[in-house]
Amino acid sequence: MTDQPWWQTGAIYQIYPRSFADSNDDGVGDLAGITARLGYLADLGVAAIWLSPFYPSPMDDFGYDVTDHTSVDPLFGSVADAEALIEAAHRHGLRVLIDFIPNHTSHRHPWFEASRSGRDHTDWYYWRSPAPDGGPPNNWLSLFGGSAWTFDADRGEYYYHAYLPEQPDLNWRNPAVRRAQYDVLRTWLRRGVDGFRIDAFRQLLMDPAWRDNPVNPDWHPGEDPYLSLLPIHSTDQPDIVDVITELRAVLAEHVLTAELYLPFDKLARYHRAGIQLPSNTHLLAAPWTPSAIAGLVEEYERCLPPDAWPNWTTGNHDRSRIATRLGPAQARIAAVLLLTLRGTPILYYGEELGMCDIPIPEPQDPMGRDPQRTPMRWAPTPNNVTPWLPTEPHPPGIDVATQHTSPDSMLTLYRSLLQLRQQTPALRSGSYRTISVSDDVLVFERRAADSVVLVALNFSGTSQPITLPSTARVLLSTHPTAGASVSSLRPNEGLVVTDVRPRTS
Repeated sequence: MTDQPWWQTGAIYQIYPRSFADSNDDGVGDLAGITARLGYLADLGVAAIWLSPFYPSPMDDFGYDVTDHTSVDPLFGSVADAEALIEAAHRHGLRVLIDFIPNHTSHRHPWFEASRSGRDHTDWYYWRSPAPDGGPPNNWLSLFGGSAWTFDADRGEYYYHAYLPEQPDLNWRNPAVRRAQYDVLRTWLRRGVDGFRIDAFRQLLMDPAWRDNPVNPDWHPGEDPYLSLLPIHSTDQPDIVDVITELRAVLAEHVLTAELYLPFDKLARYHRAGIQLPSNTHLLAAPWTPSAIAGLVEEYERCLPPDAWPNWTTGNHDRSRIATRLGPAQARIAAVLLLTLRGTPILYYGEELGMCDIPIPEPQDPMGRDPQRTPMRWAPTPNNVTPWLPTEPHPPGIDVATQHTSPDSMLTLYRSLLQLRQQTPALRSGSYRTISVSDDVLVFERRAADSVVLVALNFSGTSQPITLPSTARVLLSTHPTAGASVSSLRPNEGLVVTDVRPRTS
């Protein structure tokens, strides 16, 4: 157990730099602000931070449209600030992962400007002639709406973009593109980062024959138009494993995680190919019932290749916050679930406070994701600077200053769970087994040699009986521990107990 790598034993904390901490009172978070808050993160008990993009960008997609992958947007600071952040994080015992955005650039990137003019980098992007009727080369759709093809008058051709037209896709079948992007990784490795999260990884390669995607027979009008086609030719291509092999050669043992909204059986291929933590996003949309959650965990465990390591998350910058999806009471149950399941937990900033989505009267993000990206709440009231997004209305007490010393706060619950996970071999590295599932209660076991932990979660707002060993000792409850019992769960209670019975096997 002690020789497990850090990314298996510790939790990862995602930071959206624009919203985390503002050091210069311009209303926008920055790298120096993150550096100033590293003590908070170390005290919380996470092992690593993952930084969403901070690269130079026109911000058409708020940083995911990059004009220079090796620099820092002045909005967030400088390369020196990035290096200072990495160095300070290491002093605090924290690793640093950063977003790597290889799939596309901004349309203002020098590479694309040269490519569209025909001066240079002519085949660094996906250019295709119009169809015979003058329209797009095929029927592929953008995840952000409409056709994935935009006509460029300068070249007289269409270029492909899986996301916004302002985000043309790089041609990863061109060896020169791969070499340039691998150099980006090497630059950041020299600056001290401990690994990367790859954005939009399943879009990296497309069918070289550019075949139309088939119609999805299960799609219905009113659903996301992107889902009207099955993206079998525009995503998740078989030869992506060759790219992973090359990535592993560049990164050696550095940690690699990747954005992959895929079924578990398809995620398994990325595990086998060498990505340590292919992102498991299934808790973001799973029905919140004991049977659905138990079934999800068991399917994931069945699909994992031998020696592969799971990962779980309940939130990210693209999805509604867990406290909004489930409500504050069940958000505490979600915290217990996330931090007691087998695998690496990935937290989204503010979850540990119970932050919720904030209605945004004038959205800035093209896909309307502002509500879950609002600034971190460090104090009950903001300073005199107007933040880039509103922080109100929020329920009272959803801030670090209020919760820091409160024994019953969400922040205290997260700190306690993270500490318990580190101190308990069964939670850190043990096996998973479902014990019982009812309409309202899920009970599962984590076991590592003689370390046995049982987790009981009440998904309902009423008291529920449970069957646990009478000898069990309560380690943690979402409620005041004075009322904890091993024979019943209070409404919306999560319980972690250790089974202290003598064992003969």
